[in-house]
Amino acid sequence: MPDNANESINASQVDDVRNVIIFDTTLRDGEQSPGASMNLHEKLQVAQALVELGVDVIEAGFPIASPGDFEAVREIAQIVKGSQVCGLARCVNADVDRAWEALKEAENPRIHVFLATSAIHREFKLRMSQDEIVRRAVEGVKRAKGYCSNVEFSPEDACRTEIDFLCRVVEAAIDAGATTVNIPDTVGYTTPREMTKRIETLLNRVPNIDRAVISIHCHNDLGMAVANSLAAVAAGAGQIECAINGLGERAGNCSLEEVVMAMRTRRDIFRVDTRIVSQKLVPTSRLVSKVTGLKVPRNKAIVGQNAFAHESGVHQDGVLKERATYEIMSAESVGFVKNELVLGKHSGRAALADRLKSLKYDLTPEQIADVFVEFKKLADLKKDVYDADICALVDRMTSEKKGDAPEADWKFVSYELSCGTNASPNFKATLSQNGIEKVGTSTEGDGPVHAMFWAVQQIVGLPVSLKEFKIEAVTVGSDAQGEVVVFVNDEDSGVAYKGAATSTDVLEATIKAIIDAVNRIQRARASAK
Repeated sequence: MPDNANESINASQVDDVRNVIIFDTTLRDGEQSPGASMNLHEKLQVAQALVELGVDVIEAGFPIASPGDFEAVREIAQIVKGSQVCGLARCVNADVDRAWEALKEAENPRIHVFLATSAIHREFKLRMSQDEIVRRAVEGVKRAKGYCSNVEFSPEDACRTEIDFLCRVVEAAIDAGATTVNIPDTVGYTTPREMTKRIETLLNRVPNIDRAVISIHCHNDLGMAVANSLAAVAAGAGQIECAINGLGERAGNCSLEEVVMAMRTRRDIFRVDTRIVSQKLVPTSRLVSKVTGLKVPRNKAIVGQNAFAHESGVHQDGVLKERATYEIMSAESVGFVKNELVLGKHSGRAALADRLKSLKYDLTPEQIADVFVEFKKLADLKKDVYDADICALVDRMTSEKKGDAPEADWKFVSYELSCGTNASPNFKATLSQNGIEKVGTSTEGDGPVHAMFWAVQQIVGLPVSLKEFKIEAVTVGSDAQGEVVVFVNDEDSGVAYKGAATSTDVLEATIKAIIDAVNRIQRARASAK
């Protein structure tokens, strides 16, 4: 059997596959995950990656939520080609108008309006009757329809809405002009059996349902977002709303990579497929993890580091004889490289260039040359260089050299530290700004990280506080690079900013991560003036 035996068998069994629309909400619902906010540059990076991934619809944000959200949606709408760009709006005139203002230059814009319909939302949040809900929903859809033909309506908390009332609202929204009707499991409460029945009921009881695509938007509060989404598709839904790495409010959304590969691997069951270029799933996952600072668990399905790893001797023996014994899809099919441990200090530039290409990095010869210099330095420090090490190295270098960093950014120069069990930490940091070096010292705090933060604060002179500190190894082994992610609070605005850095010296990575967050605060303040 070939490496892609399962995919080939399933494809040959099915000749009536229909396409399911993939609606990605990483930039809207995903960004609402605590600590996952992205700046404009990062949102544009992710949006372009989603286009290359083959996403059909990109929900770019909630334009009325903030000036920053509005600008991000407008920039993405102007730049993105090849995917529909969508903006969210409540069924409120000002929301819809603001959404269109942000979307009007898009190649194929979509306005997504929503209004809660469940009894608990009607009584406690909206204080509206069923008739008022229907009236507001129709008005919202009609106002959006006046701007563009591509309109989506979501009855928020649809899976806890009385089925008779849900059918009534859906029918009214379609009559008003909605071309997509989304059924959100807003609080992740439903089960696959209930989801199947709800979708089938809508198909059977809503007389104009054939004029709209049924969509599904599942949250993961009970760990069933992917299962519920698959149940909806099996029942006839034509669109799935999901996010890279399953990002989203609370426990997150349906994971794009998991639901896509479930449908592709089991086409014999679901009889559907998508436009997704599955080989770009892992690179896109890594990008989103990098810009949000939210790490992917090693054991996460599809994109986790252990997703195609085998430690058991029985499993290893089986995979070596025939990979399909323990792998239902190939690592390459989702963007992993089969063999990791082949690069070290004796490797040449050609081998590195080939590995970078296989990891989906599109670098110029000059960039490869720069990466090779840093790769050699890293290889001298580490016995084995893993793919994750290379990714961290390239991501750090491209971030440092992206060209849009203001000259006023702080840059790391050096640090000195002395500390011990019964001794206060003594930390000295040297940073530079506009080519001028400045030194800060600290003997405060209950450890080196605390002292380090005070020394940096002394230099930059900003009222900030350290809200969160995370460190983990990029790969395995005592010589692994350490990746540090911090969230630093701007005391004036109350907003937390992410900073991240990697190094084989975890203290150096820590101070660089703090500096990264401080620079983001400075840029945000400068742009607000």
